[in-house]
Amino acid sequence: MPLRVLIADDHEVFRQGLRSLLIAESFEVVGEASRGRAALKLARTLAPDLAILDIAMPELNGLETARLIARDAPRTLCIVLTMHAEDAYVLEALRAGVRGFVLKSQAFSDLSQAIRAVAAGSVYLSPGISRAVVDASLGRRAPVLDPLTTREREVLHLVAEGRTTKAIADMLSISAKTVETHRGAIMRKLDIHDTPSLVRYAIRRGLIEA
Repeated sequence: MPLRVLIADDHEVFRQGLRSLLIAESFEVVGEASRGRAALKLARTLAPDLAILDIAMPELNGLETARLIARDAPRTLCIVLTMHAEDAYVLEALRAGVRGFVLKSQAFSDLSQAIRAVAAGSVYLSPGISRAVVDASLGRRAPVLDPLTTREREVLHLVAEGRTTKAIADMLSISAKTVETHRGAIMRKLDIHDTPSLVRYAIRRGLIEA
């Protein structure tokens, strides 16, 4: 039985290319999404063997999507696609339960190997990423730790996308007052006190694309 794969990437042409590649490699593509929340919903419903997640997606980025898939669809293994090879991104992904970390520049050459490795129980890192992890683990570079909770990261992502308090409340099924409470906690923890600086922080952390 072929491995069942979900693809989530907000660039349609790139996503189509991945689908063609995976079908040619005898994988079954059971679903596609362009947004993190849609990918999470499909993972819950379809329970694919693997989810291929772009790290920077609207509404919910790939790392947060992976965290929630690990919670809600634990049999689905996650591989993230990213432009970033920095150790902070890699280590944060591994902490989120991601089993594969593939550079988008190498996706069409690495992804099939990554899927097979992860399905077999291994952790896969694209060539060029491994050194970042080794350097961080040896203390040569101190990884940047994220002080925010999962919900705070969700709110930050949506704030950085320019969503209003009401829109965020509706999307997350919480009250506007709760959104403002989370926003205040985010600013306090990050020592950031204006929205443009929050946006810049979100871009640096890879939560959204510039």
